[in-house]
Amino acid sequence: MAAKAVLVATETDDVTADMVITELNARNVPVARFNPASIGTDLTVCAHFGSGTDAVAGQLRTPSRIVDLTRVRSVYWRRPIWPAFDHLAPDDARFAAAQVHYGLGGILHALDQPLWVNHPLKNAAADYKPTQLAVAHRMGFTVPPTLVTNDPDQARSFINAHQRVLFKTLRWTPYQRNGVPVTGWADPVTAGELDESVRAAPHLFQAVVDKAADLRVLVVGRKVFAVRIESKMLDWRKDYAALSYSMVDLPERTEKALLAYLDHFGLVSGSFDLAVDKASGLWWLELNPNGQWGWLQEPTGLPMAAAFAELLTQGASP
Repeated sequence: MAAKAVLVATETDDVTADMVITELNARNVPVARFNPASIGTDLTVCAHFGSGTDAVAGQLRTPSRIVDLTRVRSVYWRRPIWPAFDHLAPDDARFAAAQVHYGLGGILHALDQPLWVNHPLKNAAADYKPTQLAVAHRMGFTVPPTLVTNDPDQARSFINAHQRVLFKTLRWTPYQRNGVPVTGWADPVTAGELDESVRAAPHLFQAVVDKAADLRVLVVGRKVFAVRIESKMLDWRKDYAALSYSMVDLPERTEKALLAYLDHFGLVSGSFDLAVDKASGLWWLELNPNGQWGWLQEPTGLPMAAAFAELLTQGASP
């Protein structure tokens, strides 16, 4: 009988997924990589329900792979893109996109308990920053004073009370200004900058941590990789070339708390951002359930891709 396959769902160009697939190939594990946006051209699915001994049977086919849906050991839900059907009329596009999302997504969700890294529904549940802050506080992490509001007066009072305050987006979305792509950083904000437009939507304001460094902590299964990031920026993502890295060991209680945090949301992997203050205290910033880590492997030598490959090879627990 053929070995069970690993499904890797991601966008067309994904160097991080390539790293994991290389490790899986070295272990002779069958891999099928696909992108939902390729349906109709490079992706075909066929699933049968209510017949035979399996709850769901069928195939997922790409130009180079045919996967038996009853023989899937794990799904690496990396960075898939759903089709938008821009060539169709708006109503037709919405209809077709919904059928793909609930058809392909429903088939994958119906598989017989493969290991998901991570299940998209659990990723989504863990991706709300206000929820993250509340759960982190309940689990004993030190959380910077934070306000989420669409009341400009409350926002001004918060900023005046804490003096040094950042504005953060609650959710990243593609955004263009005058046709030029822009992104939202964690940027300083003053009370004088706020106007009535704050009322249009909730905004996240957070007191600045007087930090000495940042930590990016990747958890893969029960393996914890902690990297200290040295920079002089409030948001180190603004200039990767200016960063330096070093491996660190976390306190045992912090490792246990991070693992418990993932368990709370039913996740098997996640990328945590923590701040280190001048007294070496750790402050919670956020969790990215499906965060980037590939750029850290080479400068640190940490076997991150291998850890993902081992986890995906293992598949679901008995």
